Amino acid sequence: MAASPTNPYSEAGVDTAAGDLAVELMKSSVRATHGPEVLGGVGGFAGLFDASALRDFRRPLLATSTDGVGTKVAIAQAIDKHDTIGQDLVGMVVDDIVVVGAKPLFMTDYIACGKVFPQRIADIVRGIAEACTATGTALIGGETAEHPGLLGPRDYDVAGAATGVVEADGILGADRVQDGDVVLAVESSGLHSNGYSLVRHIVTNAGIGYGDNAADFGRTWGEALLEPTRLYTLPLLRLIEQLGGTTGEGGVHSLSHVTGGGIAANLARVLPQGSWAEVDRSTWSPSPVFRVLSDIAGSTLESAEGTWNLGIGFLAIIAADKKDAAIAALAADGMAAWQVGTVGFGARPAGEFEQGAKGVDGGAVRLVGAYADGAK
Repeated sequence: MAASPTNPYSEAGVDTAAGDLAVELMKSSVRATHGPEVLGGVGGFAGLFDASALRDFRRPLLATSTDGVGTKVAIAQAIDKHDTIGQDLVGMVVDDIVVVGAKPLFMTDYIACGKVFPQRIADIVRGIAEACTATGTALIGGETAEHPGLLGPRDYDVAGAATGVVEADGILGADRVQDGDVVLAVESSGLHSNGYSLVRHIVTNAGIGYGDNAADFGRTWGEALLEPTRLYTLPLLRLIEQLGGTTGEGGVHSLSHVTGGGIAANLARVLPQGSWAEVDRSTWSPSPVFRVLSDIAGSTLESAEGTWNLGIGFLAIIAADKKDAAIAALAADGMAAWQVGTVGFGARPAGEFEQGAKGVDGGAVRLVGAYADGAK
């Protein structure tokens, strides 16, 4: 009897059968994100989304965003816990779309790995799908690719892209900001998905293992550092509607997602040229994870302001007369919010400000005062 032919691709380190099993394991999670607008199900070469509802828009503009999770995945790999990284990905991608006032429509994901472990891939995608459901986003496609020889067998990285829609005359942004607008901070759940190269550097230098018990957090270091990114999309979309929508009379003028670059840089991006704002540190106390990491590193919280969100996940520039209503609406949605500053135009106080960021020549921002010691 002739020997069975070998599979050259398998000999090269790519297991197509494992990839097929991963797809089977994730199917139910992905399908749960699908409404009637999604056509074709799971497994096609392209995801299909029925855009006929956009005919109800006067001038629909598509908003798109793409991002990854960064080196946070290294901690997930270190403790073999992969069910929260998907939420981090959705938070980084979909929450960028709401910044312009857009409602998310659909998302696709990409996972590159050294070797496909079907259950692990399914855990990642399940996290993506659950977060998509929580943000009203359909997960309509994705790809898992094995890269043996380029990535280690247990290494992987994730990325995604999302598309949303907003009326052309309803885009939020710097052009809506007015003198005297209030800057509201919306609380983060922790580190989110930025600054993990610094986190890992601090932990490694301190000789801490991710499986070690972290007395300050009541769980292991790895579990504490994998706290998933808070999802802001639906609460912010509801806030926009409750404060008058995206018309010229709406109370929400501009939004900023506090990700890479920290508080000042991301706020400066959504303020107009000629405007300025001082963010008062005394209005909040950064959550313990930031304080503990800074203490271990022997550094100050102020030194990490360009790297970590320090307890603020989003900033909202609101009409002053809508401030209280905005804080109450966010609180009703489980989002703690508070005033950190006011927008000014014209001459600004003496001293150094951060002016714009990431190619945007926007407003000027600086943080002032000292952080509160206790709870807000």
